[in-house]
Amino acid sequence: MTEHAQFVGSIPQHYDEDLGPVMFVDYAADMARRAAESRPGTVLELAAGTGILTRQLRDAIPADSHIMATDLNDAMLTVAQAKFEPGENVSFRAVDATDLPFGDGAFDLVACQFGVMFFPDKARSYSEVHRVLRPGGRYVFNVWGSFAENPFAEVAHETIAGFFKGDPPGFYKVPFSYADTDVIQNALNEAGFSGVEIERLPTQRSIPSVASFARGIVNGNPTIDEVRREGADPAEIEAAVFKALLKAFGPEPCTMPLEAIAISATG
Repeated sequence: MTEHAQFVGSIPQHYDEDLGPVMFVDYAADMARRAAESRPGTVLELAAGTGILTRQLRDAIPADSHIMATDLNDAMLTVAQAKFEPGENVSFRAVDATDLPFGDGAFDLVACQFGVMFFPDKARSYSEVHRVLRPGGRYVFNVWGSFAENPFAEVAHETIAGFFKGDPPGFYKVPFSYADTDVIQNALNEAGFSGVEIERLPTQRSIPSVASFARGIVNGNPTIDEVRREGADPAEIEAAVFKALLKAFGPEPCTMPLEAIAISATG
C-alpha cells in the first residue's frame, strides 16, 4: 500500500465524516498551531486529503498567506475544495509528493498530516520538500505511532482479516508502521534538514458514535475495495468491527488511546 492507493468513490466522504472527527481534527489543530508560529507567507500542504488540516491552516495563519493544497487523489481534493469560499487564498492541485512540480525555495513552510507513511520513497519525498523550501523554511508533519499506541488499528486489522480466506487487506499496517523516531530523524538529516524536533502526542479520544467510526474504518480507505473484490459483505464487516471496538474500549460513549508523532525540521 503506497501513496498511489486510490481514495475514490465514496471513500473520501467516509474518511472525512466518519474518521475525521475522531482521528484527524484535533491533531490538525495542533499542527496548524505549530505552522502558524512562523507566520509563513507561502505554504505547501502535501497529502491534503479532504482538507481537514487545510481548513485549520487557513484559520490559523495570516489571511494574506497563500496555501497550495496538494494530494495525489483528485476525489479527495474535491471534498477539500468544498470547505472554502472564493477569495480564501487557497489553491488545489493533484501532485505526487515524491516529484514536486515547484521551483526551488518556493515555500516558507511545508505541512503534511498523516501522509508520509504512505509515500513509496520517503527519502525522495524529504529531499523534494527540502528543495522547495526557502533556506530556513520549516517542514512540519506528523505520523502515527505504532499499533501498540493506537490499538483500534490492530483491532480493525485483525477483525477485517478474519473475513478473508487468503491474503487479507494490509492497509492498516501501513499508517502505523513508521513510528521509529530515530529512523525519521536520520532520514531528515540525510535530506539536508537541521533543527529536527520530534514530540509524541498521546491522548485519550472520545468516540461519540462507534457505529460511525466502524463505518469509516471499513469504508474510509482502500480496504473497502479489497473487501468488495473478496466478495465479502461490507455491512457484515462493519458490524464485526463495531462489536470488536465495543469489546476493546467499552460501551458508548467510549474512549480510546491515540498517539501521533509531531515532527518539525528546518530546511
